[in-house]
Amino acid sequence: MQTVNIRQLKTNPSTALRSAKDEDMVVVMNRDHPQALLVDLEKLDLPDLGSVRIALAVSLFRSGAVSAGFAARMTGKPLSEMLTLLSSLGIPLTGNGAADARDDLEAGRQWLARKV
Repeated sequence: MQTVNIRQLKTNPSTALRSAKDEDMVVVMNRDHPQALLVDLEKLDLPDLGSVRIALAVSLFRSGAVSAGFAARMTGKPLSEMLTLLSSLGIPLTGNGAADARDDLEAGRQWLARKV
């Protein structure tokens, strides 16, 4: 098991990820206190790692952290299949619905009102 501090993780995350893949796990330290664990998903020997990747991708998309395209790449699925899955789960595929539409409409009005 290896430890890294937050500064090391920020400067060279690939080293920590490589260590997590090669070893059991990496402990991320924050001022001499363990803060987080980096664990390679392959090392967990989960019976259905594909489903875990899908669940992570859906969760990240729902929170707005990743795009649908990125979520599809995370799962190894075609974008059309990911969009169908997200839609079937009742997750909106566009932003904030009515609020986004109002913002877009207002931006359009302001653009049209500009004097050239």
